[in-house]
Amino acid sequence: MEEVLCSIEIIKENNDFVAKIQSDLGGIREYRSAYFEDVLDQFVIDLQEEFESI
Repeated sequence: MEEVLCSIEIIKENNDFVAKIQSDLGGIREYRSAYFEDVLDQFVIDLQEEFESI
């Protein structure tokens, strides 16, 4: 059975990349940077920590 753990939306807003993450454990949060790799690093680390506790 499939279960959605989180929803991730990545957009380009002016000169910034914005990642919007929503999960049951962490709620809604937003990460922003001019560099795409920085946004990915930020939310991947947070999601790894969040889901290690499951």
